[in-house]
Amino acid sequence: MNVWSRKVLPLLIAWAMRDRDLVRYRKRLVERAQGRVLEIGVGSGLNLPLYRPPASLVIGLDPSAELLRRARAEAAASPVPVCLVQGSAEAIPLAAGSVDTVVMAWTLCSVPDAAKALAELRRVLRPEGRLLFVEHGLSDEPGVAGWQQRLDPFWLKVSCHMNLKVGELLQRAGFVVEELETGYVGKGPRALTFLYEGSARPA
Repeated sequence: MNVWSRKVLPLLIAWAMRDRDLVRYRKRLVERAQGRVLEIGVGSGLNLPLYRPPASLVIGLDPSAELLRRARAEAAASPVPVCLVQGSAEAIPLAAGSVDTVVMAWTLCSVPDAAKALAELRRVLRPEGRLLFVEHGLSDEPGVAGWQQRLDPFWLKVSCHMNLKVGELLQRAGFVVEELETGYVGKGPRALTFLYEGSARPA
């Protein structure tokens, strides 16, 4: 992994994710979290000040030490206690069945092994827990999806996957998808702005 991928790219992505079009998705996602919460790909901590009870603790997991350093100020501003942890979603350093809610916001596309990460999320969730997610992925329009498939190998070199079928991945990992809404957000290219939003529980 070069310096661009390791240091510069995470900061650019964190800046881009501040887009005002995405704030309503963040708020809607986080306000449903409750109990002991694990947020994977916490990044620079944009969601942390949005948490409120009934969330009692937020564990923010991210592989980037630089982004976690930047998240400290947001963690200090959070109304809910926050613990920042450096680590991978494919090997979560938590006990099985130890969290009530997992929050996943525009993260899955950047995980090297999405299936393994989802298996880990299922492991750490309590049987009655919930996975709350908003992710971008493969469009349901064939024309747009075709471009996503063609462009994905190139986009992956500078950012992340654009062609994940989020609902299918969740089901294969042993989740029951309870809610799922899809559509485009903002005014950007359709290949980059198709979103999946919803909730799932361990099967």
